Amino acid sequence: MSDSKPLKQISYSCYHTKTKEGEQFVAEHVFSYQIAGTLIMNDGEREYQFNEGEFRFSKRNTLIKFTKHPPANGEYKNLSVFLDQQTLRSFGAEYGYTSEKHVQTAPFFSLRPHALLKNYMDSLQPYDQLLQSGNEVLLSLKVKEAIAILVQTNPQLKDILFDLSEPGKIDLEGFMNKNFHFNVPLDRFAYLTGRSLSTFKRDFEKTFNTPPGKWLQQKRLQEAYYRIKEKGVAPSDVYIDVGFEDLSHFSYAFKKMYGQAPSRI
Repeated sequence: MSDSKPLKQISYSCYHTKTKEGEQFVAEHVFSYQIAGTLIMNDGEREYQFNEGEFRFSKRNTLIKFTKHPPANGEYKNLSVFLDQQTLRSFGAEYGYTSEKHVQTAPFFSLRPHALLKNYMDSLQPYDQLLQSGNEVLLSLKVKEAIAILVQTNPQLKDILFDLSEPGKIDLEGFMNKNFHFNVPLDRFAYLTGRSLSTFKRDFEKTFNTPPGKWLQQKRLQEAYYRIKEKGVAPSDVYIDVGFEDLSHFSYAFKKMYGQAPSRI
């Protein structure tokens, strides 16, 4: 059972049972407060855990997998504020903020606790009233307030928040071998590697000598075969992790490639 209340740039989530999501593309920076429960996030290279009472920052243009764990006999609760590029550009122009350098950090990280952060998150309650129409100006101001508080309490975020550049062209082979298990559209892969979709497809075939769709399915099935046969992982626990949307499609593709159902391996 779950209840998610999107509010343009503010979102409150509540889950009663463990929820394993597929994939998510973080398109904008996100400032979050873990009210209750635990969130496990994975960027394809390492795992990050955020516990009750922690504040976190998620960088834009990031691919993630995540699992939500409610506390014992309780509910998972999370509150997030999405800091979109248009608002950041406007805020920077109004108050003279710019990014002076490109900062390399983990895609998600905890923020040091601060009374301003906690008081701000408390001010977003009650959520149901905020959902009512007619609050557009108030909500816009609350997002700007979040930006101001983040910069004041965590000055190192300035160069991240106001870096409005788009992804540059990067090594295609390394990126795809790291991220093939994320089930996102090809145009998303193209964007993250700094290419148009047509250039991505052309560069991909030059690099891998096969179309991206075919390569992705083969790579995901090979990874699934390895996990099932060598690691003893159940097919029902592996198909989402390697990038398939549903078990039936995974089983069909697996049998077509390997001649037998994954449950028989």
